[in-house]
Amino acid sequence: MSFSIDKQTMEELNLLGKFRQGSVYNLFNQVRTRGGERLLDDMFRYPLEDAAGINRRSHIFKFFQQANLDFPFDLQQLSLMREYLDTGTGKNALLTLAGTLVKKGLSALTRDERYKKLVQGLQATIVTLNRCHAFLETIPFAPDAYTDRLQSIKGILSDRQLEKLRNIDIYQALPVKALAFYDHLLKRRLFKEMEDILSFIYELDVNIAISDVARSKSFTYATAFPPEKNILSATGLCHPCIERAVGNTLSMNEDSNVLFLTGANMAGKSTLMKSVGIAMYLAHMGFPIAATHMEFSVREGLYSSINVADNIGLGYSHFYAEVVRVKQAAEAASTGKRLLLMFDELFKGTNVKDAYDGTLAVTEAFAEYRECLFIVSTHIIEVGEALKGSDNIHFVYMPTVMDGNHPRYTYQLQDGITEDRQGMMIIRNERILELIGS
Repeated sequence: MSFSIDKQTMEELNLLGKFRQGSVYNLFNQVRTRGGERLLDDMFRYPLEDAAGINRRSHIFKFFQQANLDFPFDLQQLSLMREYLDTGTGKNALLTLAGTLVKKGLSALTRDERYKKLVQGLQATIVTLNRCHAFLETIPFAPDAYTDRLQSIKGILSDRQLEKLRNIDIYQALPVKALAFYDHLLKRRLFKEMEDILSFIYELDVNIAISDVARSKSFTYATAFPPEKNILSATGLCHPCIERAVGNTLSMNEDSNVLFLTGANMAGKSTLMKSVGIAMYLAHMGFPIAATHMEFSVREGLYSSINVADNIGLGYSHFYAEVVRVKQAAEAASTGKRLLLMFDELFKGTNVKDAYDGTLAVTEAFAEYRECLFIVSTHIIEVGEALKGSDNIHFVYMPTVMDGNHPRYTYQLQDGITEDRQGMMIIRNERILELIGS
C-alpha cells in the first residue's frame, strides 16, 4: 500500500513549498542543517503507510517534545566534517600516507590548502563525535521505538579506534602518520559508520525542530489504527497555519462515512475541509497536528476539490474541470482503495438545477463506498433534504449569526442543515444595487 495524493490536492491544502507563503512545510521547516532539510522533504513527500510506523514516529517526536532538548552541534563543524568525508583518500593505508605527505609538502612550497583542509576536516570530525557522545550520555530515558537507534550510535562511538581519536587534543599538531591513519580509517573502514553518525545528527535536527513547533503551537499527536477500522475522530481540530483558529469536533466511521456540510459563503466550510485534509496528511507523517485529540484509520490516499479552476490550455471550462476532478476521484475510489475524499461546493460552475442534481447524484454514489470517508459541502441546502433517507450521512453546518443586518460567523460546526440565506442581504449591505442604478 502507498499513500496517493496528487498535485492539485497538494496545492489546495498548501502542503509543500519552502518559499510558498503560508505553506504547512514552512510552518515545520525550522531545521538547521541541509541534511535535516532533505530528511524533512522526504517526510513530506512520502507519508508513512502503516499504523505501527506512524505511531512509532509520533512517539519519538513526543519524546523530544517532552525532553525539550537543544541541538548540540556546531553547524560550521558539521559542514567541515561533511566536506572532509566527501574528499577521497587512498585505496590503502600506504597510498593514503603518501598522498598526505605530498599535500603537506605542497602546502609548505605553494599556496596549496589541501593539507590545511585535511587537518581542519579531521578536527571538525573529532569535535562532532565528542558532541555526539556527550549528547548520548545526557539524553533522558527514551521510548522503546528510539532505544535501538540510540544503542546503534553508541555502539559506533565505542569503537576502540574512535575512542582514541576522540581523546586527541585538536589544538596540538598531529603527526602526518597519525593524520593519514585516521584519514584512511574514517573514509574507508568506518565510512558507513560515519555516514550513520551524520544521518543520526540530521534526524536529531528534524526531531528537535518538529517537537519545538509542536510545543510552541500546543499541537498534539494523532493515534493511527489499521485501515479496516475506518474511522476519523477529532476534537479541537483547526487549521495549523491560522492564528487563533476555532477548533471543531467531528467523527466519521463506516456507518457514518459521509459528512454533508452546509453553510453560507464565508462561513468557514473550505477552511474546515482544508483543516481536515492537512491533519490527515500530517497524521500519516507521524507529525503533530492542530487538534486536542485525533484518532484515524490509515488511508491509501487523499483527494480534494476545493479550488478547481478552468484550464485554458486544455479548453476546459470551470464546470468541465470540476467534472474531470470528480471523475478522477471516482476512478480512485472504484479501485477499492480506502480514501479520504473532499469536495467543496460541487458543480458551482453551472446552473443551480444542474448543480443540485449533480451534487445529489455524486453524494449518493460516493456514499456507497463505505470503506472511504467522504466530505462534501454545498450552499444548496435542498440537496441535504433529499439525502435525509441515507443512514450513513451525517449532516453538519457552519452557522451564521445576524447582528442586525450584518452577518457574523462563529466557525463552530453544528449538527443539522443550515437555513442561512444571506446572499442578497450582503449585496444590499455593500450598496451594489444603488451603485448600478446611479
